Amino acid sequence: MRISDSILETLLGRAQLVTPEQLATLKEEAATSKRPLQDLVLDRRIADERTIVKAFAEETGIPYVEIDPRNVDKEVLNKIPERVSRQYMAVLFKIDEEGVHHLAMEDPDDVQAVNFIQKEIGTNSSIYIATRDNILSVMDLYRGDVNKELTKVIEVQRTAEDTEAAANAAANNEDISEDSPIAQTVNLLLEYAIRSHASDIHIEPREEFVQVRYRIDGMLKEVNRLPKSVMGALISRIKILANLKIDERRVPQDGRFKTSFNSRQYALRVSTLPIADGEKIVMRILDESNQAVTLEQLGYWGKALEDITREIHEPNGIVLMTGPTGSGKSTSLFSILTLLNSPNVNISTLEDPVEYKIPGVNQTQTNVKAGMTYASGLRALLRQDPNIIMVGEVRDGETAGLAIQAALTGHMVFSTLHTNNAATTLPRLLDMGIEPFLISSTIRAVVGQRLIRKLHKDSRQNYEPSEDEKNEVSKMFGLTSPDAWKVIHELEKQAMAAGLGGNTPLSTDENGLKTLWRADKDFTDDDVREGYRGRVGIYEVLYNSSSVQKLIMSHATSEEIQAQAVREGMITMQLDGLIKALRGETTVEEVLRVSRE
Repeated sequence: MRISDSILETLLGRAQLVTPEQLATLKEEAATSKRPLQDLVLDRRIADERTIVKAFAEETGIPYVEIDPRNVDKEVLNKIPERVSRQYMAVLFKIDEEGVHHLAMEDPDDVQAVNFIQKEIGTNSSIYIATRDNILSVMDLYRGDVNKELTKVIEVQRTAEDTEAAANAAANNEDISEDSPIAQTVNLLLEYAIRSHASDIHIEPREEFVQVRYRIDGMLKEVNRLPKSVMGALISRIKILANLKIDERRVPQDGRFKTSFNSRQYALRVSTLPIADGEKIVMRILDESNQAVTLEQLGYWGKALEDITREIHEPNGIVLMTGPTGSGKSTSLFSILTLLNSPNVNISTLEDPVEYKIPGVNQTQTNVKAGMTYASGLRALLRQDPNIIMVGEVRDGETAGLAIQAALTGHMVFSTLHTNNAATTLPRLLDMGIEPFLISSTIRAVVGQRLIRKLHKDSRQNYEPSEDEKNEVSKMFGLTSPDAWKVIHELEKQAMAAGLGGNTPLSTDENGLKTLWRADKDFTDDDVREGYRGRVGIYEVLYNSSSVQKLIMSHATSEEIQAQAVREGMITMQLDGLIKALRGETTVEEVLRVSRE
């Protein structure tokens, strides 16, 4: 909702979200740019929409609500027509036993909207305030089953004789126009993927059909099988959107396009690849409306949070994020750069490609064909008077050497490296030809990370494991010494105090494991039928202490470096995952799935 500058100023002050000096700067910028204060607060990520709306609700006495769309009865929702709901950004989400209609609105102060809606539902109503995103997520229920809609649209395409004919028709006729069935097919595939919170769409030709799979929470799932006859037109439509060559099917192509859904902007990165049965397309979905989350929300806690927070605020040095593709390294860097971003700091990045746009940060995309590699780009950045530099990846000795030199000359450098864990990063730099004394004097911290699926809180249950299960968990996590579970119990208590798992009861005591968590097999909701929703990181933060520096200088192995870091209090990724499993955030099986080396 739109909140006046004067009210927002009061809200920010009472919530202590800004200092008086920061508020004065914001007001001056708002006056100069002639923009509402609220826009600047959101752009600068001083507060998100939810925080602002909750603060407004407390100030005005209007009850705030967060609605779970899965708990909304469609018959109740449909008592307000969809066009009215969208016009006034309002949804009816419950009718209680007394007949009270519970209505959520983005702007409950809109008297005209309230009067109009009450003519539809009656005056026996309770009005709440909710965020725009929450209301839009409930409005998704107005739509039917996307798969059924897709099936209807696909029927139109079944007249095509074969893939080649469909491709030629798509290229030469109007089959790929905005209102054509194939365009509707693409739109429905995109809509269903976004509603399913998928990160990637795979469209793959098989011998007798076209397989559509979505990657959701890191796992690929088949969601559709389309007739083979639509493949040519489908590829042509996507190529046109991504500005690719329609008639080029022998070599890979890469492109990009944008789309909007529920007032949110999404960028689609498109990659085509010739395979035995035709052309495969993969589309990466990037939500350009995404707000950076805090390190705590990413899953950092305890000593790991303490160490990374301290090191990223140093004036110079290098912090590296390590892990395989899809382990959340870019997301961690996005949050860190957002945290460090301020008008008095020059942050410059080199990325391949630019995934997250950060207001106020100078982001450059590499272009190997034009000679803009990480190494050449980094040389150019150093002439741009940066305070903080982010290099998408250290791929070779030249880039590593330039990053080291940048750190030595007073810059803070962030980058990523593909290694199995934090400790193997340091010997890897030695293999790249970097001198040990340069590594020990510039590397401040190395973060190893993975992403694990989170247990859905409505579909989980805790249970008492058998003695065999307890012994198996102890064995798998190396907890066989007499005092091992005492240490785990203490860590779980620290995690609970840090807010991990909320008020979930402790799963351990000093004598060992008491309970574990699993997905409730009786839970039948299709969206969470496997018991997981969303992901969280597991981390190990290797702080480059004086003891670790000595080991680097003596060309120690990664095992020796890891052992020393653990002695100094580092929690390994697997152990961090175990603590999160004990707190009900995930399962032991999920931790082992992603952390086995």
